[in-house]
Amino acid sequence: MDKLTEVLIKCRMTKMVSNQDMLKIIKKSIKSANLEKDALKLMEEHFSKMDFDQFLLLFNGFNVKKIQAINYLSEEYPDILREIYNPPALLFYQGRIELLKTKTIAMIGARSASNYGISCVDGLVPNLIDRYTIVSGLANGIDGQAHHCAVANGGNTIAVIGTGLNCFYPHNNKYLQRQIANYGLVLSEYPPDTLANPWHFPQRNRIIAGISQSVIVVEAKNRSGALITANIALENNREIYAIPGRVDSKLSDGCNQLIFDGATPLLNIDILK
Repeated sequence: MDKLTEVLIKCRMTKMVSNQDMLKIIKKSIKSANLEKDALKLMEEHFSKMDFDQFLLLFNGFNVKKIQAINYLSEEYPDILREIYNPPALLFYQGRIELLKTKTIAMIGARSASNYGISCVDGLVPNLIDRYTIVSGLANGIDGQAHHCAVANGGNTIAVIGTGLNCFYPHNNKYLQRQIANYGLVLSEYPPDTLANPWHFPQRNRIIAGISQSVIVVEAKNRSGALITANIALENNREIYAIPGRVDSKLSDGCNQLIFDGATPLLNIDILK
C-alpha cells in the first residue's frame, strides 16, 4: 500500500473528512515531500482545536495494512470515473480490481421489480456477459437480479454498495455480495463498519454511472434512484438505453420518459452490438 492510500484510508475511517477534503489532500500530495505531515496540517487548518485533537486521536489509532483500497491517482482507478463531478478520492474494494479496466455496462432499475422487468434482465444478461462486465448497485429487484444472472452464467460483475464492505444491505443479498467479492468486484467509498444511510445511495449512484461506459435502465418510477443514475450518466456523455414498458405502469414511467427525452429504446439485444 502506498503512503497516499494509507493516509486517505485513515482520514476516511475517522468519518470526519469529506470526499472534497480528501481530493485536496491528493492534489497536495503531488508536490509533497512529507505527505502525512502536510495532510495533517491541512486538517488542522480545517478543524477547531477540539475537533482536530479528536481527529488526530482517531487517525493515529488505525491499523489499515490489511484494507484494500485505491485512490484517485492509482493506476487501477478508471479514467472515465475521473471525469465525473466529485469523483471518489478513495474506493475500498473486495475482489478483482482489474475489472475496472474492462468494458462495462450498468444495468439498473426498480427495487420493486415486476415479473416483466426480471424477465428482461434474465434475457439480456446472458447475451451481454461475453462482451461486458455488468455493473449495478446490489439493491433488491433489478440490481440484484442483474448481479445474480451475471454470476450464475459465469460472467463478470461489479457491485457498488452504500455501506462498508463488511456490512450487508439489504441483508437478504448477503450471500450474493459474498459471491461477487469472491468472483467479481465489490466497491464502496465508505469505510468498514459503515451502516446504510439514505444519503449514501445517491452518492453511490454517481459511482455506478462513473465506472460504466453505458447504462441500461430496465424499470424505473419517476424520481427514482435509477433515474438519478441515468441522468448522471447522461451528464457525462454515456450511452443510455431504456426498456420501454406499459404506459399504465408506474414502473415504466421513468423508462418511457427517458425514451421520450432521447434515450435509445432497447427493443432487442442487437441494438447493443
